[in-house]
Amino acid sequence: MTRTFVVDPPLTAELRESIVALWVEVTNAGGAVGFVAPVDAAEVAPVADAALAGVREGVDRLLIGLDGGELVALLFVVSNRFPLKEHWRVLKRVMVTPRRQGSGYGAALMREAERLGRAAGLEALQVTVRAGAGTEGFYERLGYREVGRMPAALRVARGDDRDEIYLWLQLDGSPA
Repeated sequence: MTRTFVVDPPLTAELRESIVALWVEVTNAGGAVGFVAPVDAAEVAPVADAALAGVREGVDRLLIGLDGGELVALLFVVSNRFPLKEHWRVLKRVMVTPRRQGSGYGAALMREAERLGRAAGLEALQVTVRAGAGTEGFYERLGYREVGRMPAALRVARGDDRDEIYLWLQLDGSPA
């Protein structure tokens, strides 16, 4: 396994196709990345295109993880697009192919995002998770702490509303 991380890779048609395929794969395996399974490329593509537009405009960043040239992980580092929040960013659509989960790829991806945030002079990173997905512990082991939750904010299915949990990682050493 050869882990390579790339920040803001060229946004080619091939990369877009790989991103959409990964997003579909992760969602259909139960990942909480903005959809509820089952999904297909036609559903995911417009959301992926909107996310990539922010990268193309230079407002957001894209961090991808490759294994032997294959896209296996990604996340978006998203600006709040609000001057009073320019000192921190939101990590969105954090995903690792199910074939590589449990191999340390997710933790390595998050450490790379942290390195990117520090290099950009950011003071903090925030990630949002869907309650019931079991991901809070993963982020807490990486130093994130819960700073809030919106009860029943996410409707996964009729009668299945989940909390939206906000996790925060302070980068600059100051108290949050």
